[in-house]
Amino acid sequence: MTRRFDVIVAGAGGMGTAAAAHLARRGASVLALDRFPPGHARGSSHGQTRLIRLAYFEHPDYVPLLLRARASWRDLERETAATLLTECGLLSAGPAAGPLLAGTLRSARDHGLEVERLSGGEATDRWPAFRIPDPWDAVFEPAAGHLAVEACVRAHAEVAVRHGGVIEPEHDVRGWRVEGDAVLVETSRETVAGSRLVLCPGPWAAGLLRLPAIRFTVLRKSLYWYAPADSLTAADATALPTYAFDTPRGFFYGFPLLDGRGLKLAEHTGGREVADPFAVDRAIDPEEQAAIEGWSAEHLPGVSLTRTAHEVCLYTMSPDHHFVVGLHPEHPQVALAAGFSGHGFKFASAIGEVLADLALTGTTPLPVGFLAPTRPALQRGTAIEHAG
Repeated sequence: MTRRFDVIVAGAGGMGTAAAAHLARRGASVLALDRFPPGHARGSSHGQTRLIRLAYFEHPDYVPLLLRARASWRDLERETAATLLTECGLLSAGPAAGPLLAGTLRSARDHGLEVERLSGGEATDRWPAFRIPDPWDAVFEPAAGHLAVEACVRAHAEVAVRHGGVIEPEHDVRGWRVEGDAVLVETSRETVAGSRLVLCPGPWAAGLLRLPAIRFTVLRKSLYWYAPADSLTAADATALPTYAFDTPRGFFYGFPLLDGRGLKLAEHTGGREVADPFAVDRAIDPEEQAAIEGWSAEHLPGVSLTRTAHEVCLYTMSPDHHFVVGLHPEHPQVALAAGFSGHGFKFASAIGEVLADLALTGTTPLPVGFLAPTRPALQRGTAIEHAG
């Protein structure tokens, strides 16, 4: 006999568990399916931390969603008694006219957000661990910080189950179809039915969304942890803010010392294209590691060359590097969220609410129209637009 639910969620990672939590809170019967258990390390929602910030350099239109997401993360902390969001500030550094600083200041100005503009020398005086060239500027956002990424996923899963939702790993979701008043989802184990379907496929977006006009690209990204050198004490490394540097070498970011692994460093730019998300090379790439170590030697010399850990995660890139969120253009019973392009996790608590709204009512009061799957910039052949 085919099991039936109000809503089936395909993909139980960062976005899928958030959607399941919001749906279950509202009393819907929910089944969330995934190949792996919540908090796994095979997709895009793992690796200790994710940045969270409000003065969003990618585009000011994201800020209302960020404000909602931040409040929702705090609600989730209260509901689960977990520590998820740490507010330690974000120092952004680079050329004043570059996209990082210019975009950050634009969003702060448009939305009245608190930021502090500093010269490179002033920033180095305040945080002596950093080396910021004199021609550069810096912006400090005190309300920014980091999220404990795996803990966030597990907290949403906990809430979903607490409110009657079902989360089942070991399901390879192979496809879906609409039949009458039901959406049938075929997995490696069974076919299940829902009145509505929510698709959160992560790097498997191209095969599951059934949106052939949109070309998604999956990139392999590396995360590195390094011990502090003798010149950077553990106390000083712990007191650092999060940081992002827009350099001629690329866009690099990092975190303070949080545990014995050391300081986490990564490059947001670059990355190797992945043909099959199941067959990802998770070995260390010497060129990627050299880029990280070259950046840290120049701008954060208190980091040693003692690498303590390494992980690989995946970016699912949309053609314009903005999210794809909304109702399926051919099937209004289906809501979807994909193409988060390496900057989406911080929004998960709000995107989960959006998906619950869309699944249950077909609309949402949250401002996601600019992310619609029907926007012209997503169609094949359209040039990538980089938000300022």
